Amino acid sequence: MRHFPLVYAISTHIISSLGIECDSHWQAVKQGKTGIELHNNLLISAMPFMGSIIDNDAWRVIKNNVQDESLTPFEQMAAFSIGKAMEKVQGAINLDETIFILATTKGNIELASTTNELRLPLSETAKAIASYHGFNTKPIVVSNACTSGVAALLHGLRLLQNGSYKHAVVCGCDRFSRFVLCGFQSFMATSPLPCRPFDADRQGINMGEAAATIILSVNSTAQPVAQLLSGATTNDSNHISGPSRTGEELATAIRRSLMVAALVPEQMNMISAHGTATIFNDEMEAKAFHLSGLANTPLHSFKGFVGHTLGAAGILESAMALESLQKQMLIPSLGFQTSGVTKPVNITTELKKAEINYVLKTSSGFGGCNAAVIWGKC
Repeated sequence: MRHFPLVYAISTHIISSLGIECDSHWQAVKQGKTGIELHNNLLISAMPFMGSIIDNDAWRVIKNNVQDESLTPFEQMAAFSIGKAMEKVQGAINLDETIFILATTKGNIELASTTNELRLPLSETAKAIASYHGFNTKPIVVSNACTSGVAALLHGLRLLQNGSYKHAVVCGCDRFSRFVLCGFQSFMATSPLPCRPFDADRQGINMGEAAATIILSVNSTAQPVAQLLSGATTNDSNHISGPSRTGEELATAIRRSLMVAALVPEQMNMISAHGTATIFNDEMEAKAFHLSGLANTPLHSFKGFVGHTLGAAGILESAMALESLQKQMLIPSLGFQTSGVTKPVNITTELKKAEINYVLKTSSGFGGCNAAVIWGKC
């Protein structure tokens, strides 16, 4: 029987409306502070909209740190997050043995309305970021709707397990754009108020923007943050923009993840759900957790803090789950009051101490895609 090397998360970084470090995000969790607010920006929408947008102070820090005018704002965000994550593990990774994986749904989509179309292909975007940081291997792009971040982490895990590389720099990034906002508005899926995942009064999503990075490594001496144990992806083939009606397909991804990690549902201590606060997503996830034997597991969605950050979501929310593992604290699901799903779920409503050894992170997206990964305490 083949034995795969253990894979660890050795560094994390997040930039969003809540700040430019993981710690600022944890402080927001402690304070119950959301980065979602009402915006008036005619470049994005003719009407005011709720969203989570990186502020001008943070952008000044990004531009002062990433002094390369050839990079687009999207690329600067990603490059900044990657650089900050790499600073924490200087000397621990060899770039010749490192793969860079970019997770995004739309990349430089704002260039579609300009004459600068050379960087619209996601492959060109990834090459520009890789060149900035001096990665010597050909970058990989994972663009699989809202599962992109979790799927990218799983891809990195498998590449390290099969010996292709020793390290993986996995960055998820998406900007707040008119294109994406209009798309979700056309589905009547956006909320005029801060989103409330799994709540009876939820009205839809709030869009957000972020860049988040997790560095994976087989090097256990690099002060690992957590271990990435397993993961799986499935597709429900239900509808291009609507999730499964049964939750069975996400449940299958969860069961496969548990099986590979040699765990049973009772051992899971926390779930970081996708939790978009749309009627259909939250209902589907509740059914999936019920089918997986996880109805009693403490659960939260981080969307109430930063909105839906698309390709960054799975990595950002995983990074916050790793903060929970380290601090042994359950994250609350901001905005939740009364359950609005048909299956019982154990929603965490306040920050509280708990024994956390294993965390499940789930994501689902357009096209019927589902993804799950399991993180373990080191």
